[in-house]
Amino acid sequence: MTKILLVEDEESILEAVKLNLELDEFQVETCNTGTQVLSYLPSIQQFDLVILDVMLPGINGIELCQRIREKSEVPILFLSAKGNTTDKILGLKSGANDYLAKPFDLEELLLRVQILTHQKKQPSLKNEFTIGSKKVDFDTFEVKCIHTDIIVNLSKKEIDLLQFFIKNQGRVVSRNEILDHVWGTDQFPTSRTIDNFILNFRKLFEEQPKQPRYFLSIRGVGYKFVLN
Repeated sequence: MTKILLVEDEESILEAVKLNLELDEFQVETCNTGTQVLSYLPSIQQFDLVILDVMLPGINGIELCQRIREKSEVPILFLSAKGNTTDKILGLKSGANDYLAKPFDLEELLLRVQILTHQKKQPSLKNEFTIGSKKVDFDTFEVKCIHTDIIVNLSKKEIDLLQFFIKNQGRVVSRNEILDHVWGTDQFPTSRTIDNFILNFRKLFEEQPKQPRYFLSIRGVGYKFVLN
């Protein structure tokens, strides 16, 4: 499920945007101050888009955008009552991908969101991806052994989890982050569910499942996917 962080201090705008995004089947988390966003910075990569008001209590949107850019290339869409050319240029120079002046049309906002989240997803939606001696085909949900042509079929959830790891390659991700991003907030699996998926991945992709090279356990935190 596509995940969006919405940062807006005007309650009416926050609720209206959140409702319309959720109706379009986006998963939305909200903040109404710039200071609240700081707690998200270490895991900002979990989001597919940040919608960011410029004028915020605590820390303004321009500074937040710059701090996010130090951590991630996640797409950022500015919303602002400051709509002149100078303000837009400042916002884009700070690292934003797009800038929408208030008052705005909700249909236009949703269109821009669709465009930005689609762009974010493109790198991780390659048709094929190779892990060790196995090649994953994301169109057919098949894993093929390069040397023997043996085919293993994966479930949709296994494909979703693999794509999440590929998109976050080299980064430690917590079990809760995996659950939120892959399963969403409307399902209630346990962290043990993830552990079982990882065990299956190791059996499939690792030459020595008990000494994994690709799907690493990070004690007390979660997992990290690496290619080495």
